[in-house]
Amino acid sequence: MRIGWAITGAGHLLKESVEVIEKLATEHDITIFLSGAGEEVLKMYGLYDKLVKITGGRYRELSSDKDQKYSYPISGRFSLGKYDLLVVSPTTANTVSKIVYGISDSLVTNVVSQAGKGAVDTIIIPVDFESGPVDTILPSKLELNKCKNCEICEPSKKCPNQAITPYEEIDLLKCSGCGICQNNCPYDAISGGKIVTIYMREIDIENTQKLISMGDIKVLKHPDDVFDYFKP
Repeated sequence: MRIGWAITGAGHLLKESVEVIEKLATEHDITIFLSGAGEEVLKMYGLYDKLVKITGGRYRELSSDKDQKYSYPISGRFSLGKYDLLVVSPTTANTVSKIVYGISDSLVTNVVSQAGKGAVDTIIIPVDFESGPVDTILPSKLELNKCKNCEICEPSKKCPNQAITPYEEIDLLKCSGCGICQNNCPYDAISGGKIVTIYMREIDIENTQKLISMGDIKVLKHPDDVFDYFKP
């Protein structure tokens, strides 16, 4: 099968989505579509290179907002029926709201629109699926309560991307999630994979319900649920 998988800028369900992509890529051709924020967040979590490794060749590509500019010509493949399936996961509340109201102003929302025109099966996995608290994982973070204000900050010194301002913060737009900083702090003042609780907004839950009611899009709760699509 030829599968298009789009990723938007959410950290929640991101690792799980990449794991599913890796498994599907052993049997199917997958084109990966990244929003600008999706590309940034993948790098923050150290997952971008994993997706690069499974691409290479026609219909095994990695396409981003910045590569496609404003006309998003690659999305036309969906209206021509060159893909069998489109999956968008994780899908931010921003992207869900645009799809619900018919706005196609990004690479990801364009491929969703064109998939609809080409009658391509579409699966969307929103991060704001239902009300209530949700546990999610943060990228690298400087824990100021543990920082000892060392005269020479080893994590900052060893960071290949110069993403650390000593005793202050980590610039996540520069961070590649390599983990070198965590390995070089003697006081464990840099955390990675810290779990925090977030709360969904009612407006985002409402938009997810509208997405479910659209009919031509299948809405799933977790990336692992995509495997059910391939069952006979």
